[in-house]
Amino acid sequence: MSDTYDVTLEAGGFDFRVRVYPADTPNGSALVWLHGGAFMFGTLDMPEADQVGRRLSALGTTVISVDYTLAPLDGLSALGPPPEGADAPSPEQMRAEIEAAGPRSRFPVASLQTVAAFDWAVENAAQLGALPTRIALGGASAGGNLSTGATMRLRDRGTSMPSVLALVYPSLHDGIVPANAELTELLKGVPALRIFTPDSRDGINRNYLPDGDDPHGYAFPGGHDVAGFPPVLMVNAELDSLRASGEAFASEMALASVDVHVVRQRGAMHGYLNEIGHPASERTLTLIGNAVAGR
Repeated sequence: MSDTYDVTLEAGGFDFRVRVYPADTPNGSALVWLHGGAFMFGTLDMPEADQVGRRLSALGTTVISVDYTLAPLDGLSALGPPPEGADAPSPEQMRAEIEAAGPRSRFPVASLQTVAAFDWAVENAAQLGALPTRIALGGASAGGNLSTGATMRLRDRGTSMPSVLALVYPSLHDGIVPANAELTELLKGVPALRIFTPDSRDGINRNYLPDGDDPHGYAFPGGHDVAGFPPVLMVNAELDSLRASGEAFASEMALASVDVHVVRQRGAMHGYLNEIGHPASERTLTLIGNAVAGR
């Protein structure tokens, strides 16, 4: 893989970085990608960001990974007790990550930064080995939310649009979409710490958008008008309470005549892109690579 490099941009009153993963052999496409983390957490070095950049750039797509401004930590209590076990971060590690995150701010800062990162990619498409018309946008979990809200902003602005919107286990509605009987039964076998509940989701969302005022859907696109969206790849984790949101949003897009390809990763839980080598990660990276490259 070619050497990565960082670029500093500004939007929403804050400086932020994007990390560029140049394609080894450019195929004319690029992907602006956003990691997840309940709007409060996440770095460019986490697998959900770095693995996507490294793997897709090796397939010919330049990836622009966005280090957006995170929300304050006031909603941390909504996530419940920290995980336990050998893989759990130590208090020292958690403090180091929090201190390294830099300034924090709520909606709309990260949303505006997502648009700015996409605009930068379009403006610099030639040096990225891509065509301006083949810049995709996407993300995982909260990053899926941000990339979808940014697509709404771009549509309403009436200028360049993403060639593809790639969403992986996204959180798209303000609140938990009720699980159907099949999902409810499956979630009984999922550890409680891996499940978003109505209370935890509400705490996260109100931390991001305290008053819940979202007339345009830029904060939580679910339930809003999605007509005019580009083709969408929607990849949901089967054992994830947020799957209901992804599936409901896919239905909303289909009803609005948006081309949408919905995939359920069987046996996978939320956040699997952070597990390098996970079978669902491998399948999802291939799906994203093919969608962005137009295959």
